[in-house]
Amino acid sequence: MNMKLTRLLLDPNPFRSAAIDLMRRFEIGSYERRLEMSAVERPHYGYCIYNAAVLAKRLGYERISVIEFGVAGGNGLLSLERHAYEVSRLLSIGVEIYGFDTGEGLPEPQDYRDLPYHWKKGFFRMDVDKLRSRLSTAKLVLGDVRETAKTFFQTHNPAPIAAVMHDFDFYSSTVAALKIFDVDNTHYLPRVYCYFDDIVGNEGELYSDYTGERLAIREFNDAYRDKKLSPAYHLLSRLVVEPWFHQIFIFHDFKHPSYTRFVSDEQSLALDD
Repeated sequence: MNMKLTRLLLDPNPFRSAAIDLMRRFEIGSYERRLEMSAVERPHYGYCIYNAAVLAKRLGYERISVIEFGVAGGNGLLSLERHAYEVSRLLSIGVEIYGFDTGEGLPEPQDYRDLPYHWKKGFFRMDVDKLRSRLSTAKLVLGDVRETAKTFFQTHNPAPIAAVMHDFDFYSSTVAALKIFDVDNTHYLPRVYCYFDDIVGNEGELYSDYTGERLAIREFNDAYRDKKLSPAYHLLSRLVVEPWFHQIFIFHDFKHPSYTRFVSDEQSLALDD
C-alpha cells in the first residue's frame, strides 16, 4: 500500500493534518501561529527556542545560546538558524547556536547500552567544509564531546544556555553531553528546554528505560539532588498530542539563583481564577 495512503488511513485527524501541511508549505499565518499549530519545519526545535527565549526575556536576558548535540549532515542546525531568526526578530533577543559533533560519524558502540543492534560506527559522517559553507550564524564545535563539553565555555564564551537538542543516539555520548550542565549555573537558565531525538522510535529501535538516551536521562536524575530532567507534562495534557511532545524534557536547577523568580503572566492567572 502507498505510504501516503497508509498515513492518511491511520491519521485520526486527517483534515487537521491537511490544513497544517498547507500552512507549513505556503507559510500561511504568522510564525507564532504556525508554531502553535506545529505547521513549521522541525516544530520541536521551534517550540524549544521560542519558549526558551520567552523565559529568558522575562528573566532579563538579552542573549541566549541553543545547542544541538549530534549535527551529522547539518539539516537540524540549519533549521535552528531559521527558527532563531524568527524568534530573535519577534522577541528582540540574541540567539547563538552551537552544534557539537565529531565530524566523523558515530564511533564504535561501547556496549549494549549504545544499542549496537541499531547503530553502527560511521553512521552520519559530516562533510565539514560543505556544511560550514551553508551555515550563516551557527558555530560547529568539533571533537569528542567528553573533551569539547569541558572546554566549551572557556573557548566560546557563549550566552547562557536556554535550549538543548540531543541527537547523539548513544547512551555513552548522551551521558557526556549532559555534563554540559555540570558547570556554574550562570552558564544556563534556571529551566532549559531539551529535546531528545531517540527515546520513542519504532519496532526496530525498541528504545527502553535501560539503554540509550532514556537510560542517560534516568542516571542523570539519580546523580543530582538539585538538577533534574522532567517530561513536559503541560504538552502531554493538550487536546491533540503530537508525537514529539513525548520527546520534550525540561531541565530544572532548583539551586539556580533565578529559579524562584516570578515569571508568570499575572493577567492570565487572574482570568483563569
